[in-house]
Amino acid sequence: MANIVFQWLMIACTQLMHPFFVSMTDLNLNNETHTLEVSERIFTDDFENTLRKNYTGKIDILHPQNQQQMNDFVADYVRKHLQIKVNGKAVELKFAGYEQEEESIWAYFEISNISSIQKIEMTNSILHDYNGNQINIIHVKVNDQEKSLKLDYPATTAAFEF
Repeated sequence: MANIVFQWLMIACTQLMHPFFVSMTDLNLNNETHTLEVSERIFTDDFENTLRKNYTGKIDILHPQNQQQMNDFVADYVRKHLQIKVNGKAVELKFAGYEQEEESIWAYFEISNISSIQKIEMTNSILHDYNGNQINIIHVKVNDQEKSLKLDYPATTAAFEF
């Protein structure tokens, strides 16, 4: 519960004081579906500017001319900047879509066939190619355990043991 309060407090603070450069990565083990659910929250304007630096064509994440192309850009960018290992093995992020919530974009991914987790390792360089003041906050929930970590630029690696 404390992590949820912390998460929303950080979102509220960053939205009031933006130009802080913050993303939030949530990982949640769904025991019913044996899926690790991954959600990435990034400020819309920062994300669009970053996509413009990395991809050609018109970038309008909220009103794309070509929704499939925008899905591909979002999925490709996050996959390049967020790599995850579960129990020592690299896993594939399957893109499930994205949506806008207030001033942010939530991009959703799933990792299938995860029945138990002893360790999660990740490299997270989301928006490091956009701003040197980037902060990436990570929340992980496995069974009844919740853990959080803040990565200040240039730090990119995190590990959680359960």
